[in-house]
Amino acid sequence: MGKTLYLECYSGISGDMTVGALLDLGAREEALREALEALPLNGYEIRIGRTKKCGIDACDFDVILEEEAHEHHGGEAHAHEHEAEHCHDHSHDHPHTHGPEAHDHHHDHVHRHYADIMHMLDEAPLKPEVRALAKKIFRIVGEAESRVHACPLEEVHFHETGAVDSIVDIVGAAACAVDLGITETYVSTIYEGQGHVWCQHGRIPVPAPAV
Repeated sequence: MGKTLYLECYSGISGDMTVGALLDLGAREEALREALEALPLNGYEIRIGRTKKCGIDACDFDVILEEEAHEHHGGEAHAHEHEAEHCHDHSHDHPHTHGPEAHDHHHDHVHRHYADIMHMLDEAPLKPEVRALAKKIFRIVGEAESRVHACPLEEVHFHETGAVDSIVDIVGAAACAVDLGITETYVSTIYEGQGHVWCQHGRIPVPAPAV
């Protein structure tokens, strides 16, 4: 019999925070690493340790990109980095960078089509359950972006979500959920937030349209 996961969504959660939480629930690190090693990705390493937030002990999961020396930290600010996929605009002849108010570093964003990521997951020697869940997550994100930008799903370009650290987050979370035997997930009321965030399209209000 499968297990049920309940997510309290008051303050939001990023991909790395999800992986850390699932590891704290008992997912095996070996299962996580096995899934990530199956992906045709390089230029990164993962770090798993412990941290304390407001005196509360928790697992800390980080993706460190070798070329950029960019530590993938938890928190709402990083979660915003996953909100900027869209149909490719060929008129963009300027570097894709975030505004200085958002980050003190810049990414050379990797652009991948939805189909590219699906092909990667299909070809990787993942467990069928892990592959299916990771593909489902990407499809949900892709369909949201497709509606927001009024373009076919296959034409959606993934920027931050297509980057190495975010693929690792999603596949890692899927691997942990499968390892725990989770078959159903329920979420509380989603609080949309307020303020603004910098993304590929510039400064936009929170929640971003794709949300």
